[in-house]
Amino acid sequence: MQFSFRKDARRVVLVVLGSALFAFNINTFVHTAGLFPGGFSGLTILIQSVCERFVGFVPPYTLVNLLLNAFPVYISFRYIGKKFTLLSCLSILLTSVLTDVMPGAEITSEPILLSIFGGLVNGCAILLCLLAGATSGGTDFISIYLSEQHGKDSFNLILLGNMVMLSVAGVLFGWERALYSIIFQYASTQVLHMLYKRYQRQTLLIITDKPEEVYELIKDITHHGATLFKGVGLYEQRERTMIYSVVGADEVKQVVARVRTADPHAFVNSIKTNSLTGRFYRRPND
Repeated sequence: MQFSFRKDARRVVLVVLGSALFAFNINTFVHTAGLFPGGFSGLTILIQSVCERFVGFVPPYTLVNLLLNAFPVYISFRYIGKKFTLLSCLSILLTSVLTDVMPGAEITSEPILLSIFGGLVNGCAILLCLLAGATSGGTDFISIYLSEQHGKDSFNLILLGNMVMLSVAGVLFGWERALYSIIFQYASTQVLHMLYKRYQRQTLLIITDKPEEVYELIKDITHHGATLFKGVGLYEQRERTMIYSVVGADEVKQVVARVRTADPHAFVNSIKTNSLTGRFYRRPND
C-alpha cells in the first residue's frame, strides 16, 4: 500500500462526511417512515425489528452491522484492495456508531416524501464513500466485486437481491412499509447509476490533425489504447485522421479538455457504450 497524505486525507474526509450523512438518513428518514433500506443496513434494521417484536430486546445497530459485514470485509481485503477495505471499515464503523448516538430530525411525517428524499440522501451518502475509493459496506462490497469481475454496473442487480429481504419484511411488518422501502431503494440506486460512472464506458471518436499527441494524452490519462483511421473529409476534400478509443465515462471530461488544449480544432464525438467485449484496462482498487 502506498500512501499520499493529501490524497488520503481527502478520502478520509469524504468517508467521514458520507458516514455522517448515512447515519443522519437512517435516524431522520428511515426510522421515521419505518423503512428497510437496501443492503446490510436494511438487514440490520430488519434484525433489530424482529428482535424487538419477538424477543423484546433491540440489539445495538453497531453490533449487528459489524457482525454482518465481517465476511464481506474479508472478501474485499482479499480480492478488491487493502486500502479500499480499510477505508470501508472506517465507513462501516463510523456509520454504525453514529447511527446509535446521533439524534434524528423531524422533517416530515409523509411516508412518500420520506421514501423519495431518504433514498436520494442515501444514494448521495454512498456516492461520497465511493468517490473516496471506499464503500459503505455490505452488499456494496459484493456489487463492486461483481463489477470488477465482469466490468458492468451491477447496482441494479443488488436492487433485485434486496427484494428477498423486503419480502420477509412485508410478511412480518406489513406490505405498506415494504413497498415504501422499494421506492427508497430505487431512488438510491438511480442516484448511484447516474452519478457514479466508474463502471460505465464511453466511445470517443476524435478527428484531429495531431493524432500522435492525442493518443499520448489518452494513454497517459486512461492507460487505454486507441486505433487510428485515415479517411477523407468530404467538405474540404482532404485527408483526415480519426482516433477511436473506449474509455471510462468518468475519464471523458478530462480527456476531452486535454484534447482541446492539444488541438483546438479537434472534432470529438462521445458515444455511450452499453456493451463491450475484449481486453479493457480497469483501474484497480488500492
